[in-house]
Amino acid sequence: MLIVVAALTKQYGNQLAVNEVSFTCDKGEIVGFLGPNGAGKSTTMKIITGYIPATSGKAEVCGFDVAQQAAEVKKRIGYLPEHNPLYLDMYVREHLEFAGKLYGLKGALLQSRVDEMMNRCGLEREQHKKIGALSKGYRQRVGLAQALIHNPPVLILDEPTTGLDPNQITEIRQLILSTAQDKTVILSTHIMQEVQAICHRAIIINLGEIVADAPVSELTANASLEDVFRRLTQV
Repeated sequence: MLIVVAALTKQYGNQLAVNEVSFTCDKGEIVGFLGPNGAGKSTTMKIITGYIPATSGKAEVCGFDVAQQAAEVKKRIGYLPEHNPLYLDMYVREHLEFAGKLYGLKGALLQSRVDEMMNRCGLEREQHKKIGALSKGYRQRVGLAQALIHNPPVLILDEPTTGLDPNQITEIRQLILSTAQDKTVILSTHIMQEVQAICHRAIIINLGEIVADAPVSELTANASLEDVFRRLTQV
C-alpha cells in the first residue's frame, strides 16, 4: 500500500476535526475523498502531506512515517492544495524550474522534466507568460505540473477543478487520468460527477469520521452517488 492511515485524529481545542480515520490506498487507484464543508477532508490531506501534525494516530506514505520521516514523505508526494499557491510574478517555465530545483533536480534532468510537464499539461504556449497573466484553468495546469515535476508516486489534489468552466474541468480531469496510471491519487471534490467520471473508489467523511469506503460502482449500484452522499452526511 502506498498510503496507510490508521486511527488518525486531529483536535483543535474542543473541536474534533478528524476522529480516528483509517484507510489505505494502493498503486494505480484514484480515490475520491468526499464530504461536506468542514467534514475533515482538507485536514486529513494536510496531515498526510506533512503540512500539519496529527494529534494522534499514524499516516505512512510509501512506507515512511509522516511524523517521523517527513522529508522522505515529501519527496514522494505531489500536492495541489485547494488554494493553488503560485508565484504570480514568475514566468511559467521559470516557476517549474524553481520547483524542480527544490526537489533536487538539476541540469539535463531538470530541463527534461520541465519539458515533459509542459507537454503533458499543455503549457508549451504559455511557458513564457507570467503566471499572474494566466486564466484560472491554466494556473491549475501549472499547479499540477508543479505537483508532478519530481515524478512522485503519490498525488494529492484538494478541489482541483473548483471555479473552472466546463471545458477546463474536462481538460483537468483528462490530465489527472493520464498521469494517474502508475500513481496513487487522492482527489477531494464536491462534484459527484467528477468522482463517477475518474475515481475507482470513494471515501465519504462526515463530522470527522469515515461513513463509507467502497468502489464507486458498489456505492452507486442502487442509488445515485448524490443520494448516497446526502443520506450518509445528514446531521
